[in-house]
Amino acid sequence: MIRILQSAGPTLKIILGGLLVIICASMVITLIPGGFGSSLGIGGPPAGVLATVGDEQVTVPEVQREARQMIRQQFPRGGEQAAMLMPYFAGQAADQLISEKVLVAEAQRMGLRVSDEELSDELQHGALSSMLFPDGKFIGQAEYENFVQRADLTVPQFENLEKEYILIRKLRALVSGAAFVSEPEVRAEFDRRNTKVKFDYAVLTQADILKGLHPTEQELKAFYEKNKANYTSPEKRQIKYALIPSVKPEDVSVTPQELQAYYDQHRDEYRQPEEVKVRQILIKTPLPGSDGKVDQNALEQARKKAEDVLKQLNAGAPFEDLAKKYSEDPSAKDGGLVDFMQPNRFPNLDVQKAATSLPKGGTSGVINAGYAFVILRVEDRHEAHVKLLAEVKDEIEGKVREQKATLATEGAANALANQARNDGLDKAGQAKGVQVVTTQYFSQAEILPGLGPAPQLMQSVFNETEKAPAEEIQVPQGYVIFELLSIKAPATLTFEEARATVETQFKSERASLLLQQKTQELADRAKAEHDLKKAARELGATMKTSELVLPDGQVPDVGSLSGAASSIFSLKPGEISSPINTGANGVVAQLLEKQLPSDQDYAAKKDEIRQSLLDTKQNQVFSMFVLNVRKEMEKSKKLQINQGEMNKLTQRGAEEGS
Repeated sequence: MIRILQSAGPTLKIILGGLLVIICASMVITLIPGGFGSSLGIGGPPAGVLATVGDEQVTVPEVQREARQMIRQQFPRGGEQAAMLMPYFAGQAADQLISEKVLVAEAQRMGLRVSDEELSDELQHGALSSMLFPDGKFIGQAEYENFVQRADLTVPQFENLEKEYILIRKLRALVSGAAFVSEPEVRAEFDRRNTKVKFDYAVLTQADILKGLHPTEQELKAFYEKNKANYTSPEKRQIKYALIPSVKPEDVSVTPQELQAYYDQHRDEYRQPEEVKVRQILIKTPLPGSDGKVDQNALEQARKKAEDVLKQLNAGAPFEDLAKKYSEDPSAKDGGLVDFMQPNRFPNLDVQKAATSLPKGGTSGVINAGYAFVILRVEDRHEAHVKLLAEVKDEIEGKVREQKATLATEGAANALANQARNDGLDKAGQAKGVQVVTTQYFSQAEILPGLGPAPQLMQSVFNETEKAPAEEIQVPQGYVIFELLSIKAPATLTFEEARATVETQFKSERASLLLQQKTQELADRAKAEHDLKKAARELGATMKTSELVLPDGQVPDVGSLSGAASSIFSLKPGEISSPINTGANGVVAQLLEKQLPSDQDYAAKKDEIRQSLLDTKQNQVFSMFVLNVRKEMEKSKKLQINQGEMNKLTQRGAEEGS
């Protein structure tokens, strides 16, 4: 097997879209109630180390890296929202990394291990196989290393993590294997999911109650005084600014001398490595059994098969025909053809040597590549060379244009900012022929006309002190140079200023209370008189009738039956419900019909239901196991958490070190 893959192993968390963060999250994060806030950290890990698990450490940079990767997955475009959520994701990342260390330590204590063969099998057939072995072919050592580096990991780190992931998976299977679901549980859950109900229901709406509310001025003023602390205006600021728009690359000219200079400086980037086009016949070797040993008889049969194919080749049989007939590689359908690739991308050194040394048209002997016996023929070869300037001219021209456009924009912005710091922005703008805009007062949450969302600018403006020199900030359109003119501190609004908001909130709060009271009265009357329709008429409620609906169904004015209205499924035909509060409406229901699913439907779906319940129980069992292991390790001081570092990460400094 590939030597580079036979050292150590989980998870490439969130690399290229984050395949394994999803796996780890489902196995670890979601199963740990309460987080890690219980540790006081007295005499615990040093600065920079968030936690220790035995001799293993979870460092602050590791947590920051993991949190950044989580954010990249959830918010690919980044932005202010992503930055604001950094403390939350830092907490999640810390919890995950600590729990992984705890589970690995516990698995090792229980005697669980992961072999190199298991690691190789996971990389070839697990979650990352489509990236590392597309169409069953290894991407090559160089690409493999690049793949790992894009996750900010070294190859040993990645492979050690992958082994830990396999170890956690083994532990989870062992622990949760005791979960059991009985036949009555399956039937009860099936009936719950598939029972249908039909019901009459009376609806009272908050909107109707609002129409009848006419609060007095005295009531509004009393409400204002009671909630006065909520009626404040945010801090506002006024600035003057000038925008230096980004220079467009297409507006920049590029000379032949600049193209040549860029080419000379970056010549190494245009080196074309040696490439070969080959055909191969691959006879797979048997994988190790559960005892870690390879069946020698099967191995010898594979060798003899490869040697027999080689004899047929030497006798003149077409390589393509034998590849289609015997090769156990996806390339067999194309006669064993593997298009141009670098020799070092072959997953075995002996195969690489053959691809490099064979002449065009040359055929190798049987090569023992570990994972298979391989016969190779070189179809064509591109020698290593440096691409000519003419071949890469268009690519270089685009890069040079972008560089010059960026420098031109930065230069213009720097020149204006420097002059503004000496002479003031008005004079600088006049001298440079740039329009200077004076804004109205605005809050940090507002958007300045013509600039659109610019969180970095707003943050800089609201961190600035009055009479500070002009500041230069990059925005999506280019650069803004601004001067802070004035600050309006937050202030409590007067009753007159807040009156509209006060009235809206007063009515909403009063209507909600009245709706609850009236819905309760509706339910009480309906039950007392055993007549929902009569009670609805007396209280002005609207009567409606549902269709037959399932527990996950939707009913007009009631909404989802999986929420507050789920109580309808516990009623008997003719029975009237208690008040159901759906938010904007108050509902009282009377069950008309309950339709149970058939035995035939149960027989068809019981296995699916059983597996669903089993998954839930296994998660619960493993959740409790993880929680108990963490508690025991904290109690015995094998797990120690640096509460000071945790507070920094989850409250304010999670983005540091990025």
